[in-house]
Amino acid sequence: MKKPILLLSFLFLALAIVPNTQAQIGGNAFGAGVIFGEPTGLSAKWFRGNDRALDLAVAWSTGRFGSLHVHGDYLIHRYDLISVDSGKLPVYYGIGARMRFADNNHDSHLGIRVPVGLAYQFANDPFEIFFEVVPVIDLMPGTGFDANGGFGVRYYFGRVNR
Repeated sequence: MKKPILLLSFLFLALAIVPNTQAQIGGNAFGAGVIFGEPTGLSAKWFRGNDRALDLAVAWSTGRFGSLHVHGDYLIHRYDLISVDSGKLPVYYGIGARMRFADNNHDSHLGIRVPVGLAYQFANDPFEIFFEVVPVIDLMPGTGFDANGGFGVRYYFGRVNR
């Protein structure tokens, strides 16, 4: 019973820390898709400005314990670092939190994520493909280091101006 309450608390906390800015990419552009790697599951991204976004995932971690993984990251996109002929290829980075729920509370972990990645945004289609590497500093139940990483695809709903 504690896991659903912790999960909902974590998601509400992640949404609360994002500044409420005027979105530049077709309003509050929202994309949903999948991520493959560590973890593997469902991914969502909500742009909150031209270069700022909230990234959320609910996934399965195949690490040592095999567990439900939930994370939320605040991302900043740099569109000026890599030039491409069509579409856009921003480098992104940010900070966030991760909760990994295991069968027993001793194996559950809460940590800080520091994602760094690339996201190719197609010029004429509402799709994005991405690749990221994410160092993680676990804070509970004890301090330790971990890493996440993966690739995925998202479809953006509504009008997305690129």
